[in-house]
Amino acid sequence: MEIERKFTIIRLPADLSAYPCHIIEQAYLNTDPVVRIRRQDDTYYLTYKGRGLLAREEYNLPLNEPSYYHLREKADGNIISKKRYVIPIDHPQFDATYMSSRQNSIDQLSLSVELDIFEAPFAPLIIAEVEFPDKETAEAFLPLDWFSQDVTNDPAYHNSNLSRQQF
Repeated sequence: MEIERKFTIIRLPADLSAYPCHIIEQAYLNTDPVVRIRRQDDTYYLTYKGRGLLAREEYNLPLNEPSYYHLREKADGNIISKKRYVIPIDHPQFDATYMSSRQNSIDQLSLSVELDIFEAPFAPLIIAEVEFPDKETAEAFLPLDWFSQDVTNDPAYHNSNLSRQQF
């Protein structure tokens, strides 16, 4: 189960180059349900995603390079290219109700931001995603100070919908 929130951002974090970065290319064979292929650096995947915005099923299967490029020829719409920076969240903040019920487990919670900087034709789009272990944690999470609008429930920000945009 993938449980994540998505945000636009106000500004890029300082020292972005200090964080791990992945080069991602992905294309969609279908958008309902989502069937996607992805190249992340030198690793290739076929992904199925169920319906949903905050939470949905997700299954990843490995592909080899020739299979990825064979399937990419069959993809519909735009191929999405982006750089993904993985930024740890040192001290995640949550609403007071959640904090009082989970104090001991919050100290052991490891969260990170996956900051996607899109290339043309989607530039200058930048989206920050944070994945969570459960819905309660996701809903209680307080955005970082460099986050702007919460676009989790806006389907326009899903990559599968971006792949269908006309330019």
